[in-house]
Amino acid sequence: MFDVVGRRRGERDPEATAAENLSHATSAIQEPDTRGNGDVFETLPCYPRRVSQERAQFGLLGERVAQRWLERAGWRVLQRRFRSGHRDIDLIAERNGLVAFVEVKARRAEERGAGFGDPVEAVNWRKQRELSRSASVWIDRHGRPGEVYRFDVIGVLVVGDRVRVRHVANAFQLVAKSH
Repeated sequence: MFDVVGRRRGERDPEATAAENLSHATSAIQEPDTRGNGDVFETLPCYPRRVSQERAQFGLLGERVAQRWLERAGWRVLQRRFRSGHRDIDLIAERNGLVAFVEVKARRAEERGAGFGDPVEAVNWRKQRELSRSASVWIDRHGRPGEVYRFDVIGVLVVGDRVRVRHVANAFQLVAKSH
């Protein structure tokens, strides 16, 4: 007997089989084991890493630190974690008619090494595009005439029981929509 696509029942679709083989081949990447002489390989998964509960909690801590820092600097936080689809803006703050869309990057010292680095480096062009799209949605819903908008990045570095904050104002410009 044949099914709708002309294969015998029980016969595998060759394209599906090829896709499965490709999936298995790309589901793991061989990485050199740096502990040895380089001849031994360790298999690492090749799928996006899900955010663990611990990382999510640490991110929320970074956002609270950044919010407190902005409030002490005279900003009024209008919204935390504004969501537009699967994208979000960590903080939206206002001061004297200027609205800042703030991306917060929190790191532990052991993750980053001794140097703090530039938090803007962690916000690549794809993240900038997502932030721009979310900001456009927020402006359409909540914006008022006369407001000026910008994108800021706040880096939060936790070193033991101490916290360092770096605020980069006007970190990037609105990414124009491409048609």
